[in-house]
Amino acid sequence: MPNKTVDLGQTFQEAGLNWDGWEPVGKHFTESQIERGIALIENSAHLRSHRHEFQMWEAITTTDFPYLFGTIIDRELMARYRVASADYSAYTKSGTVSNFAQHTRDRLDGLDNILPRVTAKGEYLVAPVSSEHYTRQVFKRGRQFDISWEALVNDGMGAFDDVPARFSDAAINTDAWLVTSALAGAAGPLAAMYATAVCTNAGVLPASIANVSATLALMAAQTTAAGLPMGIRGMHIVVPPALEDDMRAILTSVLKQWTEVGAGGGVPVPTVNVLTQRGLVLHVDPWLPYIDVSANVDTTWYVFADPAQGYAVGLDHLKGHEGPEIVMKASNKVSVGGGPVSPFDGDFESDNVFYRVRTCPGTCNIDPRMTYVQTGTGQG
Repeated sequence: MPNKTVDLGQTFQEAGLNWDGWEPVGKHFTESQIERGIALIENSAHLRSHRHEFQMWEAITTTDFPYLFGTIIDRELMARYRVASADYSAYTKSGTVSNFAQHTRDRLDGLDNILPRVTAKGEYLVAPVSSEHYTRQVFKRGRQFDISWEALVNDGMGAFDDVPARFSDAAINTDAWLVTSALAGAAGPLAAMYATAVCTNAGVLPASIANVSATLALMAAQTTAAGLPMGIRGMHIVVPPALEDDMRAILTSVLKQWTEVGAGGGVPVPTVNVLTQRGLVLHVDPWLPYIDVSANVDTTWYVFADPAQGYAVGLDHLKGHEGPEIVMKASNKVSVGGGPVSPFDGDFESDNVFYRVRTCPGTCNIDPRMTYVQTGTGQG
């Protein structure tokens, strides 16, 4: 039996912290071949450990096994990447760009102004419009890492169990980190989103039923460049983990309690909490306390508009590379007889097995009127 003193699972975990993707191999396999490959890797037949190890090594020596293994990883990884879509997707606009250049987009204001009256045989006038610009750009992210041939041997191929999951998690984490970084920085909510000349969309109200209602009203009062009401409907509330229970109580409590503040100043109780009828959706962002290290992170909460009305932030990927990608370096050695050597046997110089990971995401700020932030540092 192999000596299992090397923790290859830990090796993969450390190597995949910033993982960014898989690039499919060029070979094609039938569904039957893929199913047999998965069954062998997962030991679906429940073979004894020594027999399973023997069949694995026998399969690895075949020319096509590395490509079949790559296809299996690609299929499992992409399935996980899609199923485990991040919570931010409900209020973040997803898109693609064709290259790595900076793309400038215009957000037109004025086309939705009140229509002027047109007299009989009169001319339809051109609408006066203004535009706001925002830029979109993606960047290549990735890393190279290697695993020694000895580590693979000592692990008895147990690393196959969670390679796709760890790679997929790293890709999901990268996208989520980028989205949160478009909203907050080390000092709190970013000025690029919450201190612009376009609108006022930042306050200091702590989380409460009354303050959530007030913030929704402030969002609804946002106007176009012509001063027309936009009627923005706040739908999504984003909080750090420390604020989850308080905000969940605020959004789900049927009744609200009022406290009398003076003689005759009380309000009859109980009073209905109408927030439960607004269809608000709560999102807990675990990346907020990781990115925002200010003293107010645990009391800061964000509101985002109904996506049907517009988006505050977008997440783009390079077109044709929307999913995570990974490639494996072919071995640069051949057998004495000239035959190819499996990539799992490592390179000529060191017997190392090399992987390279890649993803091409980028975020952009679209319309600050579609979001509001409260740092919770003021009086309710």
